[in-house]
Amino acid sequence: MTSTYTGGGGEWTQLDEYLWHTCDILADLIEDRLDQRALVPTFARVDAGDRVLASGPAQRLTWRGYGNGSYTHSNVMALGGPAFVIGTMVGNAIGNNARKRAAENAAQPRWIPDGVGEVSITTRKVYFGHPETWLDLHWDSLDQIDLIAPEFFQTTFRNSNAGNQSLSVQIHSPWASLIFVLAALTSFPAHPRLLGHGWLPPDFESRCTAMGRPCRPAPGLVIERATRGPR
Repeated sequence: MTSTYTGGGGEWTQLDEYLWHTCDILADLIEDRLDQRALVPTFARVDAGDRVLASGPAQRLTWRGYGNGSYTHSNVMALGGPAFVIGTMVGNAIGNNARKRAAENAAQPRWIPDGVGEVSITTRKVYFGHPETWLDLHWDSLDQIDLIAPEFFQTTFRNSNAGNQSLSVQIHSPWASLIFVLAALTSFPAHPRLLGHGWLPPDFESRCTAMGRPCRPAPGLVIERATRGPR
């Protein structure tokens, strides 16, 4: 698997900056230098022994339908001549069929935006802050993960607030690569995108050097950590 990101040509982009800092954070994590980093402010609850690595704006998307397929069935009684009664009944049947089709279409799952908020990434979890659609996802609670685009982290997990039903969400954030690598190192160390360096553009390190912003060797350090595990 490889990233779909192709770089910003001759310009240093905002995403380049986030990816550069992602490499810097991961290098400090793997080399046990997090204590040398400045504390990152966040509204998220941080457990004892955990540490916030990054935070920033994000959007949540959920794989679901807009409804459950139900609709209001109309029963019409018509009085009058035969033509009027037949016309009324036919019109009512057409209306019911249209409402049924609309309800069925709305119930089909799709990626639905479920709020904009702040994402906080720690050594143990990712927290999406929102009054109604918040997320508090520990790396070891995830069933599936992927980085489907440079700024889209996708995961499936069991929703304890809905009878442990499986739920799939996407987090749209420039920190998506950081989220993916942290989750993969903890629970999916053999993930093809992790082992194949697919969380970064293939030429990112050389591009950083060419732009006068050499980055830390995070891809190699990540592979080493994935292979030998944490110290």
